[in-house]
Amino acid sequence: MSQHELPSPRVAVVEDEDELRGMIVDELSERGYDVVGLASAEALYRHMSVQALDIVVLDIGLPGESGLEAASHLRQLASVGIILLTGRGGKKLMAKSLAMGADLFLTKPIDYDVLALAVANLHRRLAPAMNGAALDDQDAPTWSLSDAGWTLHGPDARTLALSEAERTILARLLERPGTPVFRKALIEVLTDQPWDFDPHRLDVLVHRLRGKVNSRFSQPLPLRAVRGIGYVFAP
Repeated sequence: MSQHELPSPRVAVVEDEDELRGMIVDELSERGYDVVGLASAEALYRHMSVQALDIVVLDIGLPGESGLEAASHLRQLASVGIILLTGRGGKKLMAKSLAMGADLFLTKPIDYDVLALAVANLHRRLAPAMNGAALDDQDAPTWSLSDAGWTLHGPDARTLALSEAERTILARLLERPGTPVFRKALIEVLTDQPWDFDPHRLDVLVHRLRGKVNSRFSQPLPLRAVRGIGYVFAP
């Protein structure tokens, strides 16, 4: 790969109709994209907890959480490109889709050449900002752990001693910054008896950790709740 050539984007197609989902995945795969097909927003969130994505193609009419709702939640992750698909057109729906966080709005029946170009163009548009941020971060101060995870370092060079629970949570979240981690996964690293763990204790732990960081550092801890999933460390 040349210095200026972009890697193939990682794409998720979220469509509840099995046949259509398979067709979209096949068409994009044949054009060289790294594509996974998923049937619901919930399946998308589970996938994102273990695999980062560049572009998400969402059907608006998903069962459970709709594509519009999912787009709104995904927009919390600024680096993800969002393309919404719908069988219904109209300016009002298009405006609502864009307002909810979509980058592009395409109508069915799908023109696969247009969809493939939309994925390529969106990835090309997002990549410079993402790559530039990554290059800047190489020299810029950032959040990190040291002393086997017992000390948190902030961008302002200050440090904070962590409790065992705080250390455990931050170590898990910092494994994949920017990728949401499910509440269940966080609870499972806190205890070997997750079935007997009050989930509200996780929220209390995060709340107290944020408070400690706010009183010690000049910047707030970039630890955010992601609705329906858990938490994400998104510096």
